[in-house]
Amino acid sequence: LGAAGLHFDELNKLRVLEPEVAAQTAQLREECRAFVDKTAEFQKIVGSLVELVDQLAKAAESEKMKAIGARNLLKSIAKQREAQEQQLQALIAEKKMQLERYRVEYETLCKIEADQNEFIDQFIFQK
Repeated sequence: LGAAGLHFDELNKLRVLEPEVAAQTAQLREECRAFVDKTAEFQKIVGSLVELVDQLAKAAESEKMKAIGARNLLKSIAKQREAQEQQLQALIAEKKMQLERYRVEYETLCKIEADQNEFIDQFIFQK
């Protein structure tokens, strides 16, 4: 039977393959299953790693956008303060000019009062 390619296994069943080849085939099948299982586990681990990296990338992008927004807010606040400072400087200059006008007007009124008091005193002394 061996010449015809037929063989008996350990259970005395008729087989087409030699028992050693059948055992090697079974062992190869088990190794292939183990390899496929390990590959699937590896793919699962890689998938979770890729997912984690994506989450971290999204979080980093979000923080980057927050930082850009905060920087822009600071710039706009600085510009607002600068504009406010210019308005206050203009107001100070205006108030200084108004104070100078009031001072000149006060001096003029004091001089007029002194002249009028002098006129009144002269008028009283003449009578």
